[in-house]
Amino acid sequence: MLYPLKFKPLFKERIWGGELLASAMNKKLPAGKRIGESWELSAVPGDVSVVANGKLAGNNLEELTEVYMGDLVGDHIYNHFGLLFPLLIKLIDAQDDLSIQVHPNDQLARERHNSYGKTEMWYVLACEPGAALYVGFNKPVTREEYLQHVNDGTLADILDRVPVKPGDTFFIPAGTIHAIGRGLLIAEIQQTSDITYRVFDWNRVDANGKGRELHTELALDAIDFDSKQQYDKTRTPRKNEAVNLVNSPYFVTNVVEVSGELIRNHEDKDSFVIYMGTEGNLELTWGAGTETLAKGETILVPACLDEVLLKGEGKVLEIYMM
Repeated sequence: MLYPLKFKPLFKERIWGGELLASAMNKKLPAGKRIGESWELSAVPGDVSVVANGKLAGNNLEELTEVYMGDLVGDHIYNHFGLLFPLLIKLIDAQDDLSIQVHPNDQLARERHNSYGKTEMWYVLACEPGAALYVGFNKPVTREEYLQHVNDGTLADILDRVPVKPGDTFFIPAGTIHAIGRGLLIAEIQQTSDITYRVFDWNRVDANGKGRELHTELALDAIDFDSKQQYDKTRTPRKNEAVNLVNSPYFVTNVVEVSGELIRNHEDKDSFVIYMGTEGNLELTWGAGTETLAKGETILVPACLDEVLLKGEGKVLEIYMM
């Protein structure tokens, strides 16, 4: 019988990372490493998540999908994606600015990389005073103007720099030029893809004086210069309700603030449901048992479980697919 699954986090060292995932999100980080990302749930080839709890501990996500198919992920999701779990769930500690970058859409990623594209969303967990995100252009920009700013090293001048606070939410469709600024702790939900076209890296160099690779030409065809997207999806949570943040073809994300007890019924969904603990401590109960869901933890509720009870005081992101 399937049950809500926790997975071992996959830690990623990054030039812009730090140690905040330990102090703020209760992660046991490797000593002496600048950890920028904790992949909470991943099916990226070479980085497939392994179960950490219960009788299925030690099995990876692909193995479980092969055995349990639609009972795990939902029938229509299994029929479309097969063994590839369609979402990648991360926590991001940006102690320095991330590169200015863009991700390809499904069509371009399929043509170039035989991969899905990368549409994503950000939920701000914590931030330093004055922290900001770079999302899209701050004015209409042509390809020629964009290239001039790239060549001049002034790309940041034409990006929309948005100051943020905890709870702010941004939806970043593939093709959107963007960067996470320094001093931010972010929950990121995205398509299963690790394709990034880096355009500008703030003139950073390593100990040998070498900068990271840029992908100027690849990025040019990926950028959506005509986007009219409203990126800010921030909503105020309401106690014991699911408040929708993002409703897209790739994923749906709600913020749920729990005080006491809250039943979440999912029998209308042909999908798994993911809960990310962002504040407090909760218990998640289903017909056969109970599992803890603390701040910093992520849990995957299989599609075959129609109802769960959330109990305690805390806040979660609730993620599924339509």
